[in-house]
Amino acid sequence: MAEYAIEMLGITKVFPGIIANDDITLTLKRGEIHALLGENGAGKSTLMSVLFGLYQPEKGIIKKDGVEVKINDPNDANNLGIGMVHQHFKLVECFSVLDNIIMGAEPADKLGFLHKAEARKKITELSEKYGLHVDLDAKIEDITVGMQQRTEILKMLYRDNEILIFDEPTAVLTPQEIEELMIIMKNLASEGKSILFISHKLNEIMEVSNRCTILRKGKYIGTVNTDETTVEKLSAMMVGRDVNFHVEKDNKEAGEPILEVEGLSVASKTSKKMVVNNVSFKVRAGEIVCIAGIDGNGQTELVYGITGLEPIKSGTIKLNGEDISKYPVRKRSIAGMAHIPEDRHKHGLVLDYPLDYNMVLQNYYKPEFTNKAGFLKKKNIRAYSEKLIEEFDVRSGQGPSTIARSMSGGNQQKAIAAREMNRDEADLLVAVQPTRGLDIGAIEFIHKKLIAERDEGKAVLLVSLELDEVMDVPDRILVMYEGEIVGEFDPKNVTQEELGLYMSGAKRDEVKS
Repeated sequence: MAEYAIEMLGITKVFPGIIANDDITLTLKRGEIHALLGENGAGKSTLMSVLFGLYQPEKGIIKKDGVEVKINDPNDANNLGIGMVHQHFKLVECFSVLDNIIMGAEPADKLGFLHKAEARKKITELSEKYGLHVDLDAKIEDITVGMQQRTEILKMLYRDNEILIFDEPTAVLTPQEIEELMIIMKNLASEGKSILFISHKLNEIMEVSNRCTILRKGKYIGTVNTDETTVEKLSAMMVGRDVNFHVEKDNKEAGEPILEVEGLSVASKTSKKMVVNNVSFKVRAGEIVCIAGIDGNGQTELVYGITGLEPIKSGTIKLNGEDISKYPVRKRSIAGMAHIPEDRHKHGLVLDYPLDYNMVLQNYYKPEFTNKAGFLKKKNIRAYSEKLIEEFDVRSGQGPSTIARSMSGGNQQKAIAAREMNRDEADLLVAVQPTRGLDIGAIEFIHKKLIAERDEGKAVLLVSLELDEVMDVPDRILVMYEGEIVGEFDPKNVTQEELGLYMSGAKRDEVKS
């Protein structure tokens, strides 16, 4: 039997204005976890999309078990036993979890009648075996991003795929869920499945992978055995320079409150209880306050309430002393709120607009970008977006005219961060998972920008599931559990273990707003 389950030999893939993959060779051994590492836009997802049949390469061949194969589309890939969990999930929002998992592989009899009961039984067994617990009857639009991730993994396992591609699988998971996923991946590999694992998180690559292939700007840099390298060596290979893993910031005295949340409650969409229950806190000028917690404890709904994406049940939200509780989104934006949203596709970008239009979504109607007759000043929009693209190193094949949908997830994230952090009139930045899907160099840059916002006297409300980020970036940490704030901490005087106890509900304090 051939040594390699998959061989991608001399793969070249070209898009307008960019060579995404430049003569790349990647080999996957049977039963191994092989990590694919690179900066945002390095060509990792493109290479995996070639393997999954979403793209056709200009050059190169693919072999499965030593035999050359032609993968024209994802159906061919599935027939070859290749499955993929995409970075941006391929789920139908108005369908149930069960329907999404079986879609395209529905169990039916000769007359075409569906037999969902046997599918439900198989999925339940898989979810219990791998610890991927989901509500099979819930609609996708009503579940958390972490649960959507589990749905995607179950979709792949349901099809009995042997080659599993995970594109940034941990970007949306909590630390506990990540630990579970690492165990799942190791179990899958021990059962003989071969895993390709795209990640920016070097500690995960070190923990779970056998080998690691590094790409930089579309080119192959090298493949290393994980147990023979270090995090520092990997990061230097990835970005071409040494990276500072620690956030540098000076002590700063916080000023007057910018955001004041008092008695805020948000109702659940799926039950009668409050998903955010009587929450009160303040964020002051020149201060970063982080909301920490395990995903699904009301952080998303809290941010939706503050930013106007969901109506609140009770309570008040004040921005610079002005009650904005009933303001629509644009009015909150005008009042001085910037927002890096959790779901960059649903709330952060208009995916079929070019990059330059996305950069002015909050400001396009202002005199700088629209004349008195109501026509856009396209030169001004282009110049403004070019400045942000350069400052935030947003990599796109055709610059400002690149359609947002065609960009890598990390570069979409950088574009949103650039837009929101460049709004001088905003006194409050609500940043939800701002470094989600970013490589180590880009994370370092965004953290510096968050500190710069704070040092300029802005208030920053950070919501993060990354414990390293929670410990390193903010001035204060508020822990949320089951819709309530259960602890307030100074990151200098708390351990990750203690935070974990509060995040899991094992401990709680009375928190004064």
